[in-house]
Amino acid sequence: MTHPNQSDLSHFKSEGDINLSSQRLAWQAEHIEAQTQALLDDDARYFLHQSLSTPCLNALEKCDGIYIEDLQGRRYMDFHGNSVHQVGFANPAVIEAIKTQLDELAFCTRRYTNRVAVDLAKKLVELAPGDLNKVLFCPGGTGAIGMAIKLARLATGRHKTISMWDSFHGASLDAISIGGEAVFRRGIGPLLSGTEHVPPPDEYRCLWDCGARSGCDLKCANYIEYVLEKEGDVAAVIAEPVRSTPYVPRPEYWQNIRQACNRHGALLIFDEIPTSLGRVGTMFTCEHFAVVPDILVLGKGLGGGILPFAAIIARNELDLGGDRALGHYTHEKSPVACAAALATLNYIEDHRLVENARQVGAYALNRMQTMMNEHEIIGDVRGLGLMLGIELVKDRTTKERAADEAERVMYSALSKGLSFKLTMGNIITLTPPLTITQEEMGRALDILDECLAEIQ
Repeated sequence: MTHPNQSDLSHFKSEGDINLSSQRLAWQAEHIEAQTQALLDDDARYFLHQSLSTPCLNALEKCDGIYIEDLQGRRYMDFHGNSVHQVGFANPAVIEAIKTQLDELAFCTRRYTNRVAVDLAKKLVELAPGDLNKVLFCPGGTGAIGMAIKLARLATGRHKTISMWDSFHGASLDAISIGGEAVFRRGIGPLLSGTEHVPPPDEYRCLWDCGARSGCDLKCANYIEYVLEKEGDVAAVIAEPVRSTPYVPRPEYWQNIRQACNRHGALLIFDEIPTSLGRVGTMFTCEHFAVVPDILVLGKGLGGGILPFAAIIARNELDLGGDRALGHYTHEKSPVACAAALATLNYIEDHRLVENARQVGAYALNRMQTMMNEHEIIGDVRGLGLMLGIELVKDRTTKERAADEAERVMYSALSKGLSFKLTMGNIITLTPPLTITQEEMGRALDILDECLAEIQ
């Protein structure tokens, strides 16, 4: 099997920094000691290799709060966390709930329910906006996306979808079919039919050059209605309301698409797997846009940063699959995972983490705008709550992506105790735990400021 050379890798960097990098090798040569290298060698020996993961960058020994700690005892503020750490790593309340549930009921076999699963479903319905009042669980976000697609097909009698280029909805064959990232799709072979794709609402790099027209005029939203009209038989528009790059569209964008879906008989499915549960400063991302989807998909942080768990929440009118199996997962009503999720939701509420995300996020965005004034390499800053992005460019006029420079910043920051991921090759994506304090955020941005000054 041939591998792409370094010059061909730009298409594979949309989801995150890849592990086929000379800069990664240089960082490891300087920072990884023999004990860690031996474990990394074993990892590479026994796991199938794949982009974004194995071979791995480093090895961890501990995690707590906003920190991860490697085998060599170095601690890093983790502004990546695979978007699972809303309540911080090793949250004591979540751990206690898991331990208690293990002693009471460790597994729930098919055909049976259990109290904690029902309590979690009730809690999600109480929290969810609008008429989202029917729930289904499964072990992970990719599976939840699959259930949402099947439910949309069943409800509409159609199979086509509209989704975004550069989007991520999971790594299974159905999920990469609606997803839009080359690192998952390219060279795999036939994907699901009828999966139409449109450009994402990226105002900074608008395909229709909205910047030259003094800002967004919703041509991207209008194009989705154009496709809905021309196709005529689309089951659903499925998208991340805020792409975790991030792209943050105007509220009118989703409001217009909601109305277009209504006009053309398509469902609106929001994939809030990485962004929900308080991260953007509202419990659910759709609340920021004052839009209620027909199906809302949750995952990642729902398991408290410990257990994989996901859910879909749908309108009551979509409860029409009683004679079908939409999911039927072995661990669908796992009492232990449900206990972790219920403890997570309660912790978010009790500790006012949604408000904290808004306040610390506003502080961070203001600091980032100041940094943009000081560093010519920053082409754009954007964010919502604690979903933040800094886009690095070689030239602010041409907007050429500064991918090599972004990698240098990332590895320099790692050396100083800050971990984050890059998306699209050149965007510093910052998604810290919602438990972070303003002081800790300030310290992280100080590190970034120092790293940006170094490369210039």
